[in-house]
Amino acid sequence: MLAYLIRRLIAVIIMVLVVLLATFTVFFMLPKWAGQDIAVLFAGKATGAEQIEGIRTKLGLDDPLLVQFWDFVKGIPMGRDYVNGSDVTHCPAPCFGYSFRTEAPVWETLKEALPVTLALAAGACVLWLAAGVATGVVSALKRGTFWDRSAMTIALGGVSLPVFFTGMIAMGIFVHQLGWVKIADSLSTDDSAGVWLQTMILPWIVLAFLNAAMYARLTRATMLEVLGEDYIRTARAKGLGEATVIRKHALRSAMTPILTVFGLDLGVLLGGAVLTESTFNLPGLGLEAVRAISSKDLPVILGVTLFAALAIAVANLVVDLMYAVIDPRVRLG
Repeated sequence: MLAYLIRRLIAVIIMVLVVLLATFTVFFMLPKWAGQDIAVLFAGKATGAEQIEGIRTKLGLDDPLLVQFWDFVKGIPMGRDYVNGSDVTHCPAPCFGYSFRTEAPVWETLKEALPVTLALAAGACVLWLAAGVATGVVSALKRGTFWDRSAMTIALGGVSLPVFFTGMIAMGIFVHQLGWVKIADSLSTDDSAGVWLQTMILPWIVLAFLNAAMYARLTRATMLEVLGEDYIRTARAKGLGEATVIRKHALRSAMTPILTVFGLDLGVLLGGAVLTESTFNLPGLGLEAVRAISSKDLPVILGVTLFAALAIAVANLVVDLMYAVIDPRVRLG
């Protein structure tokens, strides 16, 4: 088990380094190769030549690329000082960059948006896992029945309908027509739990509907494959109850691919559910990324991208560790 954990940690560290290199390449090297002035891109607003030169010096854009990359990487765990003579701008750890447009560290912006994205991801994940896996298991056990066909038809509809479409329909019915749900114009950690619940319940359901549909289809297909395995027939031949066979043998094996997809989905969601947050005007990372793109605030775009990539890496590490709990073959492999 210890050897497995060490292997996974080393793999994640390598993955994070690759992510950092790729991000640095996209935001610092490719624009330079395309003939664009990176200092102008990072300025994010109409700025004079003197200010542009100041940003160029602060970012160290005239330094060798290896030095720039090291400063970029080191700033995340240790913080960074952007120096231009006596003008020093401090970016505390974790430094995901500094927005010269808003004159603030990017992490401050991400910190304000992160609670909304975390709440959206946590609530939606619980709903779609519970509904998707349960529906998939029941459909597999009742294969070919009216329940199975109905559930898979609804799931196909859920997969086909984009989240902004179902979101608009849901708001039209439950917010504007029936008035059952109220959505706050803004959301902060100072608001009560009731305000958060009122605002998040509809986005949770809409986002969970899309993903639950995919997980129901995935669970059904995996369960049907597992139920045909020899060890399932052996378990039944030994006289084990059907509930025990399903819970301890079939579902446990079927959870491995579901966990794989879940790790990727959760990581992507933590980077910002752009469409869901934009549809419901939730001030999370996704909406912040959209605003940054609209205002050409490149450091914030870089920060959200970097945070999303790291979230996927961490989510995959958690999933890899859960493999070892669910499937003993992983620990012995």
